[in-house]
Amino acid sequence: MRYTRPFHLLVIALLLAAWPISLSCQSKARARDLGIPFDGTPGPLNAITDVSGVEVGFTTLISGSGKLVVGQGPVRTGVTAILPRGKGSSNDPVFAGWFSLNGNGEMTGTTWVEESGFLEGPVMITNTHSVGVVRDAVIDWRVKHGAADETGYWWSLPVVAETWDGFLNDVNGFHVKPQHVFQALDTARPGPVAEGNVGGGTGMICYEFKGGTGTASRKLDDKAGGYTLGVLVQCNCGGRSQLTIAGVPVGREIPEKPAYGDEGSIIIVVGTDAPLLPHQLKRLARRAAMGLARTGSTSGNGSGDIFIAFSTANPGASRASGLATVKMVANDQMNPLFDATVQATEEAIVNALVAAQSMTGADDHTAIALPHERLLGVMKKYNRLGVSK
Repeated sequence: MRYTRPFHLLVIALLLAAWPISLSCQSKARARDLGIPFDGTPGPLNAITDVSGVEVGFTTLISGSGKLVVGQGPVRTGVTAILPRGKGSSNDPVFAGWFSLNGNGEMTGTTWVEESGFLEGPVMITNTHSVGVVRDAVIDWRVKHGAADETGYWWSLPVVAETWDGFLNDVNGFHVKPQHVFQALDTARPGPVAEGNVGGGTGMICYEFKGGTGTASRKLDDKAGGYTLGVLVQCNCGGRSQLTIAGVPVGREIPEKPAYGDEGSIIIVVGTDAPLLPHQLKRLARRAAMGLARTGSTSGNGSGDIFIAFSTANPGASRASGLATVKMVANDQMNPLFDATVQATEEAIVNALVAAQSMTGADDHTAIALPHERLLGVMKKYNRLGVSK
């Protein structure tokens, strides 16, 4: 087929436009790249997608600048999708448990997770005022992509969580639409996970630096079962003076106060291939609080700190009839999984801070990224740069 010159120019222009974005994503530094020491052994990707079957997708919405005009922008928001068994096995619920450290936030569907012990479908994360549209769109997407029964999804309680991005984003403009939810779900994939100003984390602020999306994982040794555990966070919490990285009071060493305070809230998603039952997964979800505490947060009054944990083991456990045979790790053997949850949560939060880039949004408000050079200077001062354990 013969193409005209304008078509060639269009293709070249599109490729050139996409290339820097891809290169930027691939070359973006992570906390370990800077020499920040962490405990534990990460998986190959150091991401929640190290758990086999887990897929993550994003829709990132960035447009406009200057004065806030409700309904027009500026827009700095998005949607994050985590599919425990991927798109191909989305009709096979996973065992799950959830925990609210401080309830000034939202995670829909959790009363049924508590009652049934199962997570049915994806975990979605967005901004506070877009929870409703994301919830409804997930039901629509699931119906369109293979109903669980011949009547379609006649009953569904999706899990959708949020943190508030109104300092940078036109949060009352309702810019997240159903097609953005579909995009996040349709583009979800295994492999490396983007961090920083992406998906639901696009407009978030953490410890009064630019925050957003972060992930990390841990691989247990054979003696502990050889299991993999991964964490994904959407972090929007904490005050500057609280920020602690690898035991170092980084926030107090970089004390310049920005024009905003503690915005509050963090969503933490823990996934593992270890065969755990719902009560054990609730125990894992609770341990995420200790990883958060390692970074300095005390879970303030205005913070929605809500966590969910799931296991991809025991496929078919939700069968509608007959006996389901399931396996579980003995409670006395769970300590390595507790350690992994705490370690991966801590690192995921720091990864979000390291990956995030300064952003200017509504009314020219600016969230400054954690400066890498100053971070390294502080870590050197406390002799904390080195090889992770």
